[in-house]
Amino acid sequence: MVVHSGYGQHDPRNPPPNHPLPQQFPQPYQQRRRDYDAESDMSDQYGSGNGSTAQLTTGSPYYDHSGQLDSYNSDDGHAQRYASSVASHFSGPLQSMPTGYADPYPAWSGDKQIPISYEEIEDIFLDLTQKFGFQRDSMRNQFDFLMHLLDSRASRMSPSQALLTLHADYIGGQHANYRKWYFAAQLNLDDAVGQSQNPGLQRLKSVRGGTVKSAGTKSLDNALNRWRNAMNNMSQYDRLRQLALYLLCWGEAGNIRFVPECLCFIFKCADDYYRSPECQNRADPIPEGVYLETVIKPLYRFIRDQGYEVVDGKFVRREKDHDQIIGYDDINQLFWYPEGLARIVLQDNTRLVDVPPAQRFMKFSRINWGRVFFKTYYEKRSTAHLLVNFNRVWILHVAMYWFYTAFNSPRVYAPRDRQLPSAPMTWSATALGGAVSTSIMLLATVAEFLYIPTTWNNASHLTTRFVFLLVILAITAGPTVYIAKVDGVPTKSQIPLYLGIAQFGVSVVITFAFGIIPSGRMFGDRVAGKSRKYMASQTFTASYPDLPRSARWASISLWLLIFACKFSESYFFLSSSFSSPIAVMARTTVQGCNDRLLGSVLCSNQINFTLAIMYIMDLVLFFLDTYLWYIIWIVVFSIGRSFGLGLSIWTPWKDVYTRLPKRIYAKLLATAEMEVKYKPKVLVSQIWNAVIISMYREHLLSIDNVQRLLYHQVDGPDGRRTLRAPPFFTNNQGNGFKGNFFPAGGEAERRISFFASSLTTAIPEPLPVGAMPTFTVLVPHYSEKILLSLREIIREEDHNTRVTQLEYLKQLHPVEWDNFVKDTRILAEEHPGDDEKAVNKSDDLPFYCIGFKTASPEFTLRTRIWASLRAQTLYRTVSGMMNYSKAIKLLYRVENPDVVQTFGGNTDRLERELERMARRKFKFVISMQRFAKFNKEERENAEFLLRAYPDLQISYLDEEPGAKGSDPKLYSVLIDGHSEYDEATGKRRPKFRIELPGNPILGDGKSDNQNHAIIFYRGEYLQLIDANQDNYLEECIKIRNILGEFEEYSISSQSPYAQWGHKEFKKAPVAIIGTREYIFSENIGVLGDIAAGKEQTFGTLTARALAWIGGKLHYGHPDFLNATFMTTRGGVSKAQKGLHLNEDIFAGMNAFGRGGRIKHSEYYQCGKGRDLGFGTILNFQTKIGTGMGEQMLSREYYYLGTQLPVDRFLTFYYGHPGFHINNILVIYSVQVFMVTLVFIGILNKQLAICKVDSSGNVIPGQGGCYNLIPVFDWVRRCVISIFLVFIVAFLPLFLQELVERGTGMALIRLGKHFLSLSPIFEVFSTQIYSHSILSNLSFGGARYIATGRGFATTRISFTILYSRFAGPSIYMGMRNLLLLLYATLSIWIPHLIYFWFSVLSLCVAPFVFNPHQFSFADFIIDYREFLRWMSRGNSRTKASSWYGYCRLSRTMITGYKKKKLGHPSEKLSGDIIWPVGLAALFIIAYMFVKSFPDRDGNQPPSPLIRIGIVAVGPIVWNAIVLLVFFFVSLFLGPMMGSWAKFPSVIAAIAHFLALVGIICFFELFWFLELWDASHAVLGVITIIAIQRAIQKILIAVFLSREFKHDETNRAWWTGKWYGRGLGSSAMSQPAREFIVKIVEMSLWSSDFLLGHILLIILTPPTLIPFFDRLHSTMLFWLRPSKQIRPPLFSTKQKRQRRWIVGKH
Repeated sequence: MVVHSGYGQHDPRNPPPNHPLPQQFPQPYQQRRRDYDAESDMSDQYGSGNGSTAQLTTGSPYYDHSGQLDSYNSDDGHAQRYASSVASHFSGPLQSMPTGYADPYPAWSGDKQIPISYEEIEDIFLDLTQKFGFQRDSMRNQFDFLMHLLDSRASRMSPSQALLTLHADYIGGQHANYRKWYFAAQLNLDDAVGQSQNPGLQRLKSVRGGTVKSAGTKSLDNALNRWRNAMNNMSQYDRLRQLALYLLCWGEAGNIRFVPECLCFIFKCADDYYRSPECQNRADPIPEGVYLETVIKPLYRFIRDQGYEVVDGKFVRREKDHDQIIGYDDINQLFWYPEGLARIVLQDNTRLVDVPPAQRFMKFSRINWGRVFFKTYYEKRSTAHLLVNFNRVWILHVAMYWFYTAFNSPRVYAPRDRQLPSAPMTWSATALGGAVSTSIMLLATVAEFLYIPTTWNNASHLTTRFVFLLVILAITAGPTVYIAKVDGVPTKSQIPLYLGIAQFGVSVVITFAFGIIPSGRMFGDRVAGKSRKYMASQTFTASYPDLPRSARWASISLWLLIFACKFSESYFFLSSSFSSPIAVMARTTVQGCNDRLLGSVLCSNQINFTLAIMYIMDLVLFFLDTYLWYIIWIVVFSIGRSFGLGLSIWTPWKDVYTRLPKRIYAKLLATAEMEVKYKPKVLVSQIWNAVIISMYREHLLSIDNVQRLLYHQVDGPDGRRTLRAPPFFTNNQGNGFKGNFFPAGGEAERRISFFASSLTTAIPEPLPVGAMPTFTVLVPHYSEKILLSLREIIREEDHNTRVTQLEYLKQLHPVEWDNFVKDTRILAEEHPGDDEKAVNKSDDLPFYCIGFKTASPEFTLRTRIWASLRAQTLYRTVSGMMNYSKAIKLLYRVENPDVVQTFGGNTDRLERELERMARRKFKFVISMQRFAKFNKEERENAEFLLRAYPDLQISYLDEEPGAKGSDPKLYSVLIDGHSEYDEATGKRRPKFRIELPGNPILGDGKSDNQNHAIIFYRGEYLQLIDANQDNYLEECIKIRNILGEFEEYSISSQSPYAQWGHKEFKKAPVAIIGTREYIFSENIGVLGDIAAGKEQTFGTLTARALAWIGGKLHYGHPDFLNATFMTTRGGVSKAQKGLHLNEDIFAGMNAFGRGGRIKHSEYYQCGKGRDLGFGTILNFQTKIGTGMGEQMLSREYYYLGTQLPVDRFLTFYYGHPGFHINNILVIYSVQVFMVTLVFIGILNKQLAICKVDSSGNVIPGQGGCYNLIPVFDWVRRCVISIFLVFIVAFLPLFLQELVERGTGMALIRLGKHFLSLSPIFEVFSTQIYSHSILSNLSFGGARYIATGRGFATTRISFTILYSRFAGPSIYMGMRNLLLLLYATLSIWIPHLIYFWFSVLSLCVAPFVFNPHQFSFADFIIDYREFLRWMSRGNSRTKASSWYGYCRLSRTMITGYKKKKLGHPSEKLSGDIIWPVGLAALFIIAYMFVKSFPDRDGNQPPSPLIRIGIVAVGPIVWNAIVLLVFFFVSLFLGPMMGSWAKFPSVIAAIAHFLALVGIICFFELFWFLELWDASHAVLGVITIIAIQRAIQKILIAVFLSREFKHDETNRAWWTGKWYGRGLGSSAMSQPAREFIVKIVEMSLWSSDFLLGHILLIILTPPTLIPFFDRLHSTMLFWLRPSKQIRPPLFSTKQKRQRRWIVGKH
């Protein structure tokens, strides 16, 4: 170690300070300082004076030498210095470095007037570590962390100001979370800062009673002032000690970092303890690891045991849903309230608050956490969450709809004898809208009671609200009763009229109020109320940052415009046009119909049923309109905003390019401090050339392109050398100019043009490199590919892929491959010059095929890297992000030419100086959770990364098996490329190795992975990157501008504590800066393009507008985070398993609710990969959908939905959940519309419709006709509405293209989309979204069948597609097809073509977008595979079989058996009511059709009996067949045991009989219907609905939980019930299995028929020659000539395939 005696001695890294100790410390501290020195200066026993840092890692035991303490005397102590921080910078020993570099923290060095020296900080850390028993490695890590923070801040302000502002950010400032918590939890009543005289009991009284407060002393303002004074008078030494203590507590907290207020509590107790004499007088150090053992582990164990239990020595997920798990948020909220803190009890039942503050910390090990926590919000699964959180949306729509429709349907409530109702009645009926909105509020309040525990301090205002609402309901609904009573009585009194008008006025006001005021602010204001009771929930859930005035106006006007447009358009288009069908239908009764059983009760009211369904239909459309207008206006606002920001298409490219050099100089270089002797041209040329050369290195540009783009040095006329600007900037007159400079339409063009246009916007000024803040890029990595292996590139994945990865990439990037090959040939020195054209081309074949000729590693590695940089690999991400390091070096070199001169020709030293700067300002941490468990190939690839980029840091989890019976120990470990490599073990020696409280991965993985590595970030900002992103040098150059967006570059020189309300520290901090992302997979065919287009509009167009009006949240894209802000508020993402599936958006909502601003920047972008196959895109959508379902349950949505002001609430709603709810409504609208069509079709078919003349009047003289013409007009309108809603989905993309690339490009892209059938995909994905949300809200379990990433070229077989999409969309599509078929047969209008298109797309979309779906041989093989899939899995277990698929979808409802027998499912409501309701509707419809006499005037037989027989018949038939076969197999099975196929044969016969049964019943039915097609279709619809209802009821009501294995199924067919491991349930299982089998039989036969129908629909295209070619062109957008070759089969395979095709 570096040994030096005393502080005065000169130290190579610390020039001698003028005085040994800064004078500002008060006397006692100086005294105490010496004691610390004495305690910690005992290095000589092992300090041998060499520069090695090896001892640090061994963690030398400090405590053993406590005996020899007295022998050291503070005057000549040797300061123990551990050079951990140095180790993280230089791998070599210190002495070898030139003195100029020795300081790793240059801004915190002695010549800078630092308030507290490096050594003293070191002593503080040592002292705290010994007082609290922190781990040595954690101490070294946090020391390095704090020094980096100080260095980062001090490089742009004075060191003392840096320390002050840091302390303000972490602990005492206006925006510090700790201060906010301190006052929210009312701790100032517990200890008026530092005066710990009043006991904890008194404060509880003061909260409850509220009268005890003596005037003035206890008031909040006084407390705040006292706090500020205490902070202001604190010495710098103490401030640093508090910071160090906070960081040490935070650094070892593990999963407790997710509960920030709990961490604040721990820190407060520790701080109080440290100040107590008891701690100061303690001589012997506490052993290492005590803090972890006593404070963190008990809490960690509590959290873990909530979700996991130990079974056979393994941790198993408990079967609890979120409402039974006490999650991170519940734990955290306990610490918000004094009542919560009062619940913390020790084992001996004393409360922790009754212990004096100074002694609390030592009691932590005795706290009984299990008795403390409880749920503070129940995340129950139900759709009522939508009602509570979004009640304002429902009120605005449903109540308005009531006003409109009630006014437009007077006939409905007119008295029997009059055409129109009286005036009072009209007013009053319309006024009931107020009662509607009040009842919505009432329902929401009742639902809210379900989610909030009544014990907690929230429930009081709910009861008040409930009572108030009942009163209001009486006021708004009461008068109607009175008016209805008086209405018929002939009086002259005007009272009813006035009453009606008054009632209407009140209703309008009330609806308006309920629609605008957040429910959290009614009757007890939880958002802005002054009561101390609400302070915590205000602080942590409702401190929304204020919008600037202009933005707030924009926000309000946006919503006024949207609703003005919507309400006026809806009135004319929906409501007033609806009035004529109502007028016609309201009074009509059907004559002359009759039913055997029910007489004319049902059928005479048929028209009223139809009208009711039409009302519902209109309501759904009423909702859809709003979303339509939202999209239109948000796009308008966004485009207006972009013009305001200076991004515009109208500036010609010519200008953008020619002004580029000036803009680089003005906006990207910090030129303010530089002398003027360097010409701007010189500086710009260096930047520009670096960018171009980096593109050349990435093979985007060829040599000739580079020549035309670089600045060249040329000899001037007077002999001086001058720079010549590249022709690119000077002669771009013509239109075709782009072609000469870079490949047309290539990546290079896109990047350069984005770079050029992004610099036209306003950008924050950069700081010089030396003064810029330090930042870290953090990448969580689980098992993504690091580098593609040679096998993966050259071999095909399976016979369905038809193409190797390399072939595919070559197709996509032909120009880049060409450049790569040329490069490689130069390397291989095949042809030194171009003269030898004679050399025949065949020599080059290997190059063009696989990129190398000799298989030596350096050549194959090049090909692997080339391919990896074009696929979604970690290597791509790392090499992209490492451009930051290049950019920093480049800027440093360009802006400080003197540095270059200093080192003269010594390039090594220059390079080292640049390296030092880059390393100081930029860190890169990859959190590789599985690193210790990597297989050989992954280890080699990770090692390759570290060798290629030595500054890369990898943090991973290391596991050590514990002692017998105890849990294993887990460590968070950090290594980097400089860590020494241990040849023996093949591992690197870690820099830090910090023990964790237990296994950190308790949630879904990603957020836990980020959290365990977060302690290794350095600096002030974090950029979160996913492992499928990319970055470019020219974007990295803008890093200083982006960090300027945090508005912390020029911090005022005032002390944040000096004058409390100081304007300069008042503004809400910026928490997150979102940036654009470019989807680099947008050119891979139609699906890739759709995925990219959606992201593009979402990530740029809407984000731009949303960020402006304050509605943008964090989406985990390449967003920059204010690290201090986020880490003191619970980390960068939330981590409760399941609930926080989309972890990033929760971080955004958290930051937003706690007062952080979220910005969006237009001028910076990262690349990002998206999945491109049909299956992968839909998996992604399913994940988003289920994640959205989970978000609906979460408390964040509850807070945002019930506390935001109305304009911001609407922005949040339509920007996030509204999109998904809109999807659900679109699908509902289609379904409801189908039912409506069926009902209207029945009327049309059975009744005589009046003929009208051209002007629409009924021609007289038609007896007994019904005038239903207006109804058909209404149907046409509905179709148009639904059509518009779908079309609007394409509008944003079109306009986005229009603004960014011009009209031509936009039209071409849109045309391509329509030609390649993307609307089909849109319809389909809407269904997937809505299905995934709804199933998640009712069943939970974000379970979906993964398909993995991969290219979009793999052909997936029919069965896999069928089984994956049958549940979500095919079944529904087929049911609707039948309805549509009936509607077409009964009322044909051309508008229905559109519906045929969209409903068919629900059924066939998966197959249409399947590559090579229509190649003939594959199609036939698919069919054979389908037959096999339907029939296997009965004799032995098969992975892929129909039976397995059926079971999987069944267990969604019943669940698996674990230890307990399940109850019948509680899921009765949603999943059963809907099918039963539909069945009832269709029965009514069918009975109506059958209730008319036939031609001869005979009454038809009873339809109910007929439908009953045909519907229940097949089920009974199945039951009989099954019973027979049950006994057959029971008696024969054991005898036939030797014949393996026996069960299959039995099963096959049974299934075949079921199929025959269903077909026979249908034929019988058709015969009974006298072969009338439309009646038969209606009958089939009814039968299917009934059977579906019966099946749902059987499954949900009669079935207990499923066994994990499928033994029962095999037992059923083999007849062997013994030895199956069923145990006690062996007797009950056959009965259960019998019910299952009945359902399975009918499901099997319907799936069998469905599969065949689908295959028949798909057959015609396969018979058209060359159709496969055309289809591929459509999918991949490659010319037929460029297409991918068919797979090569061996001759044996070919023979086999021919035989199969022939056979089938």
